[in-house]
Amino acid sequence: MKTFILPSLLFICFFSLAQTPSSNKLQDLVDTEFLESLELLKDWLSIPNNGAIPEHVQNNLTYATSAFQGRGFETQVLKNGSVPLLLAEREIDKNSPTLLIYAHADGQPVDPKQWSQPDPYQPVLKEKNDEGNWTIIPWSSLENEINPDWRIFGRSASDDKGPIAMLWTALDIVTNEELPLSTNLKIVLDFEEELGSPNLPDAVTKFKERLSADMMIILDGPQHATNQPTLSFGARGIQTFTLKTFGAKTPQHSGHYGNYITNPARQLSQVLASFYTEDGRVAIPGYYDGVNISEAEMKALKAVPDDEEQLKRDLGFITQDSVASFLKASIQYPSLNIRGLRSGWVEDEVRTIVPNQAIAEFDIRLVKSSEPQRLIEVIRTHIENQGYTLIDKEPTDEQRQNLDKIIQMNHSFSYEAFKTDIDSPVGVWLSQALEKAFGKSPIIIPGSGGSIPISPFVAALNIPAVTVPLVNNDNNQHSPNENLRLGHYRDGILTVLALLTEEFNY
Repeated sequence: MKTFILPSLLFICFFSLAQTPSSNKLQDLVDTEFLESLELLKDWLSIPNNGAIPEHVQNNLTYATSAFQGRGFETQVLKNGSVPLLLAEREIDKNSPTLLIYAHADGQPVDPKQWSQPDPYQPVLKEKNDEGNWTIIPWSSLENEINPDWRIFGRSASDDKGPIAMLWTALDIVTNEELPLSTNLKIVLDFEEELGSPNLPDAVTKFKERLSADMMIILDGPQHATNQPTLSFGARGIQTFTLKTFGAKTPQHSGHYGNYITNPARQLSQVLASFYTEDGRVAIPGYYDGVNISEAEMKALKAVPDDEEQLKRDLGFITQDSVASFLKASIQYPSLNIRGLRSGWVEDEVRTIVPNQAIAEFDIRLVKSSEPQRLIEVIRTHIENQGYTLIDKEPTDEQRQNLDKIIQMNHSFSYEAFKTDIDSPVGVWLSQALEKAFGKSPIIIPGSGGSIPISPFVAALNIPAVTVPLVNNDNNQHSPNENLRLGHYRDGILTVLALLTEEFNY
């Protein structure tokens, strides 16, 4: 591993930049602020941030409000439902375009026993030893040299407090060096994103005028696995549904009633099998209607440097579905994912019974051309064509006696997909800023596979949105031992600084 010495606390460049004074200056400014910024990040990560706990929300809201006010922003708490949003505004010129930046300050719940450190909310610095294991090293290790592959471990280090700290540091540099901002800024922090942002759609509509902007970027998610600057021009939406089949009111002895009481697990498995072709495509008529990948998008998708053979080895899967011929193309289609199954008991608790019910949980990742309600309707129609009566709650005694085939179906919609043209003015501007900062064109991803609750902004405000991912791909977000690579933290500050100062002429 390469080690970077810091003479006079200067961080040696990780990337070869275009040889222009402005880009060199940005690099130097980031290097001088790097160590102080790590102290800011440690402080920010030490505040527990489970969005389901009101005290956590308030503590993070208070800290973030003070952080923005101390950087010359006007702030407003946008109250809507139980968990508010924080809006921070800084205007440079009424005639300049306005950039809206979204990030979230909450994190997934933690189980301290699953973490390899004393407290997930007390960040630690780690390096990988000769055996390939991450071991804690003292923070004082940063005083003389920095290895960009060292990592900060702690909840939300990468998702999503790290990027917020990068933003604050970039703003500090802008202020301290009196650099001109390229746009007016509106920054909105979400404190319940990990809960699905249930109040966000109503909040965006309610505060539409306050949130109005010309374009939007999202500071969330990991860069491409090659650790290169990345731009993602869309994300899939999400909705969920549950299917439940029924046998007797309670589990029954399989010797006494097997071959007699219809097994609900068998019924459900037959329904699920009818959803798909053998090679994994959705077989429900009309499911992929309207989904098209343009020639320009396909060219960009094929240019993404994925090593799918290595991915297969790393993840250890055996076969792959054939919705499309490669990964990035596959996630441009709506999915129909069985995310969980349950019926009876298994393994050490297995019992010789006919189960009383069987349950399947689904998530549907929506693409821009998907019509969420239409997809639910084609699924409902397909199930009804298998001879089932659909109900929305547990069957009554009368229904159990008079209906042969019953499925309970319950549906929940979260948010739609969003998509921005890769050659849009905001896309050209962002690509130009990153190319200037890093000396190479960013990886362009027309649409990512995950879901982030941004479509309410795009729909209500009628603005283009692009995700600027800043953290390492292998960061363990949502899981124990979440981490942020130091090299990514440094380059993330540079990325945000480049965006804040790149002139917008489109």
